[in-house]
Amino acid sequence: MRHRKKGKKLGRKKASRTALMRGLATSLIIHEKIKTTTAKAKAIRPVIEKLITTGKRGDLTARRRLTAYLTSNDVVKKVMEVLSPKYAQQKGSCTRIIKLGSRKGDGAEMAMIEFI
Repeated sequence: MRHRKKGKKLGRKKASRTALMRGLATSLIIHEKIKTTTAKAKAIRPVIEKLITTGKRGDLTARRRLTAYLTSNDVVKKVMEVLSPKYAQQKGSCTRIIKLGSRKGDGAEMAMIEFI
């Protein structure tokens, strides 16, 4: 039974999946939109929402938690100073997923995830 087992495995072991999520989250924060597969976009969305919500608190503990997950201090600074104040009044979602069709090489469904 899969009770209380959130998230997708994406065909990877835990360490590789964690590295993938950290890299996707960092890239999305830097570029504010990325093109990836639909499964990865759906998997990274709740991670990004939680990072932005953590940044909304704005205290030292929040900064340390973001630093532990994200790969660069510049990215943490952007979350704390740019993105979190931008979505401070918004209680709902801060990202959108736009489906782009299938990739030519292997037929994988592609999507673009971006901040609203």
